[in-house]
Amino acid sequence: MIVSVRSVRKRFGNFYAVDGMEMGVPPGVIYGLLGPNGAGKTTTIRMILGIFLPDEGAIDVFGHPLDDRARDRIGYLPEERGLYRKMKVRDLLMFFARSHGLGQKAAAERVNGWLERVELPHVARKKVEELSKGMQQKIQLISTILHEPELLILDEPFSGLDPINLQLMKDIFLELHNRGTTVIFSTHNMEEAEKMCNSICLINKGRVVVEGDLHHVKESYGHSSILIDASGPLEFLKKLDYVAEAELYENYAEVRLQDGQASGRLLEDLVRQPGLTIRKFEQVAPTLRNIFIERVKGDSHEN
Repeated sequence: MIVSVRSVRKRFGNFYAVDGMEMGVPPGVIYGLLGPNGAGKTTTIRMILGIFLPDEGAIDVFGHPLDDRARDRIGYLPEERGLYRKMKVRDLLMFFARSHGLGQKAAAERVNGWLERVELPHVARKKVEELSKGMQQKIQLISTILHEPELLILDEPFSGLDPINLQLMKDIFLELHNRGTTVIFSTHNMEEAEKMCNSICLINKGRVVVEGDLHHVKESYGHSSILIDASGPLEFLKKLDYVAEAELYENYAEVRLQDGQASGRLLEDLVRQPGLTIRKFEQVAPTLRNIFIERVKGDSHEN
């Protein structure tokens, strides 16, 4: 494992921000650390990076407890971002590149190359404070990846991004992943993570809800979700006794059946519904959001 977190607990006063955390990040994956705000994602990341020390348990990075050599193999983009605002962009990026051990020539080539990649070569001589928020976000990203880290850790990387920069950041993450970089990113947006990740760890209130390969996680929960594209009244879906949950939209519904229920019964009820035209009826694996809700509800009932 690139990162191994074993039985880790972290307390602030009487509050456990992380309580018995267990996660393993295989090499070469895009790993999503997912959960609502306050779930313990940032605290977990800061312990992996050695910013916080766990009260209990152990964390290995690259097979060993974190040391300075391991830190040089990591790129970290925090949620609370900040740059030296009075520095000129090129000077700032050269500083970060040289601090990671790159020589003058190699550092200059990478700085110039990344500024071209994000379409900002014209701001190289400007001060950071002169840039728009979107430009500063791009410069922050470059500063994180200049040294070509083997492990890239991103805390809520998509927060506050406009659509263009959001797509650019996704493209760059995928490029780095395709070159062999292991990526860990935290987010509360499970739909976004579902599109990008191949391994996930869902956490809630400092505890792991479910963890592992995304495909295996979804397969283990069966195919009890139904996507319905239809015109007409769909409110009746919420009243069916074999439906666990129905999310209704203008011309669309996502239905989750009770355990053991066959989708054929739902289709029959849809066909019999007056004034309803069905365009699509598809049985699919549950979404991460559905899995999270199911597990959290199950845990609360057990407690």
